[in-house]
Amino acid sequence: MRNLILALMLAAGPAAATGLQIEVAGEGANGRIVIDLFEDVAPNHVARITELARAGAYDDVVFHRVIDGFMAQTGDVEFGKLGSDMRRAGMGGSDQSNLAAEFSDRPFERGVIGMARATDPDSANSQFFIMFAPAPHLNGQYTVVGQVRSGMEVVDAIKRGTGRNGAVTGQPDRMVKVTVTD
Repeated sequence: MRNLILALMLAAGPAAATGLQIEVAGEGANGRIVIDLFEDVAPNHVARITELARAGAYDDVVFHRVIDGFMAQTGDVEFGKLGSDMRRAGMGGSDQSNLAAEFSDRPFERGVIGMARATDPDSANSQFFIMFAPAPHLNGQYTVVGQVRSGMEVVDAIKRGTGRNGAVTGQPDRMVKVTVTD
């Protein structure tokens, strides 16, 4: 029996990513956020995030949209790099095609990671957001990809944006380094 289990595990291929470690730095937040990814809930979205993280695409990407009491958004690998024209941050994505929605019954609670998208439910690409508080109006409307395991104090310290859209002015906090954990 033990050999059968081992053979099945080997046949399945290498272990899939189970999470991310994000080193954050800036005027507000400094520290590490550890995220558990939900491959069973959103396999295509998790695959995209881990692929971009392994390629270093998320390194030095800013939190460009941060709304107090709601969420912090990041992941614009096209226009959101530190030193870019921050007026365009949030308008881009990766050079890969958009993803079809993978909606689930997982609720948007504090610490949940969701994929950002445009009006079209099948327009998620590289951007994601971390919830400061529950947002039931997002349930079944956005793809849930993970949950903060540790570092919510770092999330809570991310520099807030202003106005209705939460655009961050000046120097936004950034993801210095994003590492995939297996």
